[in-house]
Amino acid sequence: MKYMQIESLIYSDKLWQAVADYAQNCTWKAGPNLSKLMKDGHFSDWERVFAAFDGEHIIGYCTLAKTDCIPDVPYTPYIGFMFVGEQYRGNRVSEKMIISVLAYAKELGFDKVYLVSDHVNLYEKYGFVKIDEKEAPWGAVETIFMRLT
Repeated sequence: MKYMQIESLIYSDKLWQAVADYAQNCTWKAGPNLSKLMKDGHFSDWERVFAAFDGEHIIGYCTLAKTDCIPDVPYTPYIGFMFVGEQYRGNRVSEKMIISVLAYAKELGFDKVYLVSDHVNLYEKYGFVKIDEKEAPWGAVETIFMRLT
């Protein structure tokens, strides 16, 4: 990787469609869901899609949104849709995106952010702590993590 940059995007940004297309065609099954949300204008107010770039190439993305996949919980905001392309894993891309999201959330006045995942010992290394477990709409039990901004 020559030069990594993290961009915070809204619907009107010129890179929005490129990130939506990347999500649509990525190897993760949730990518097309994010792409549809982006194309449908789902993100509003302060919600953002964050994208990591290596020069001109999109290498990953995540979101900061009011809600995530677990309904009827009092937590907000969420880091969601965390994805890094396979060839870029191991370069701390997720960590750099999380740092960017945390800084933005803090600017907005949030003192905590949340994240839903079924991964074990992944987000803990970035300072997240398990605060809850809930069943997701698809039947799996997911962990809700929290981190201070």
